[in-house]
Amino acid sequence: MKHYLIIGASNGIGKNLALKLAESGNQVIGTYHSTKPTIEHPNILFHQLNVLEELTDFEFLPEVLDGFAYCPGSINLRPFERIKPEDFESDYKMQVVGAIKLLQFIMPRLKRSPNASIILFSTVAVQTGLPFHAQVSASKGALEGLTRALAAEFSPKIRVNCIAPSLTDTPLAAPLLNNEQKKEANAQRHPLKRIGTADDIANMAEFLLSDKSSWITGQIMHVDGGFSNLKT
Repeated sequence: MKHYLIIGASNGIGKNLALKLAESGNQVIGTYHSTKPTIEHPNILFHQLNVLEELTDFEFLPEVLDGFAYCPGSINLRPFERIKPEDFESDYKMQVVGAIKLLQFIMPRLKRSPNASIILFSTVAVQTGLPFHAQVSASKGALEGLTRALAAEFSPKIRVNCIAPSLTDTPLAAPLLNNEQKKEANAQRHPLKRIGTADDIANMAEFLLSDKSSWITGQIMHVDGGFSNLKT
């Protein structure tokens, strides 16, 4: 049995990933902030955590961690002139500094695993360039750089990869997909003509956490319905 820590496991992609890992016989430690878990599984243990606060009580973690996924995110799409510098700072603290704090805290546990894997999450907007995405792209772009730097530093012991989805039907994206017209319009922007699901992204995350991806590290994996590099 492997042990995985999923930050943000009560909702969206993190929730689906936690369930997939648990149903495969792994032990999952999942955290949540404000959204209380609605799932129950004997292989999932939930703990409340605010990544912006000081990390203190982590006695619930096992001595060995085989994988870590950092799922918190935000989608704030506004014109650049309307984004205050403190908005960028707040986003960076949650998405980048939070991931760094957790990783530094659990690194000794990851190093005890024979094949540990770390998963971070970006967005298709970083490498594609989309209007009104300055705030999210700034933080997620930093995570892509962090992914490559840590993959180089931690090799060959620990693999580090990042997933860059396009718009995905999760609670986080609900305001952008809150009627059929919006869903259809966004689906048509993708070569595969549909919106991604939490399962689409969780499937890739599960693969990258598993030994099946043992020769993959330092990659930004685009799970985006072809949005980033196909024009149809």
